[in-house]
Amino acid sequence: MEASKLGNYLEDFKVGETIYHSLSKTIFESDNNFFSLLTMNHHPVHTNQHYAETNQHGKVLVVGTLVFSLVVGMTVPDISGKAIANLLYENILHLNPVFVNDTIYAKTEILDITMSESKPDRGVVYVETIGYNQNNVNVISFRRRVLIKKRN
Repeated sequence: MEASKLGNYLEDFKVGETIYHSLSKTIFESDNNFFSLLTMNHHPVHTNQHYAETNQHGKVLVVGTLVFSLVVGMTVPDISGKAIANLLYENILHLNPVFVNDTIYAKTEILDITMSESKPDRGVVYVETIGYNQNNVNVISFRRRVLIKKRN
């Protein structure tokens, strides 16, 4: 049996490749409540069923930064497990609402790879990740640059 590996080396990434991440997560009411408390986001659309019922979607919305955090986490085994650093997050778009009991999945496209000019043992991978729900509806997208080690 081969031990599981965490992340990929720079040479393992190929521009144009799409990685469908194996991790997924159903977001439970407790997840949303704990995250709201932890991050001090007390907006009633995230924590008050009665209030949420009187607003646009008619039910409690999951906090957007929870969705973002979960989707980033789902990518770690494939994208940033061997990272030296996450350098940049950009273009974070909340595409559709996420509700309690939605299941979130993620896929990442490799957009570009740049070798470091100052340190030959690393490079930067530029990726776009899309999080989608159980109905294949895209709910979030973002791009990031990750500093990754080379194999040797």
